[in-house]
Amino acid sequence: MTTLLEMAFKQASTLPEVDQNVLAKWVLEELHSEAKWQKLFAESEDILEKLADEAIER
Repeated sequence: MTTLLEMAFKQASTLPEVDQNVLAKWVLEELHSEAKWQKLFAESEDILEKLADEAIER
């Protein structure tokens, strides 16, 4: 864990439990969203390359 992340978690641990849960839910949703976008881009790489080639040809 990085020092910055450790500091963020230490500071977040002083928040009321409800706020900690809100923050945790937000972080988890962001991580899930990022992973989803990375997967979608990886799966669409061939399609994007084909579209780029077609655009260059025109």
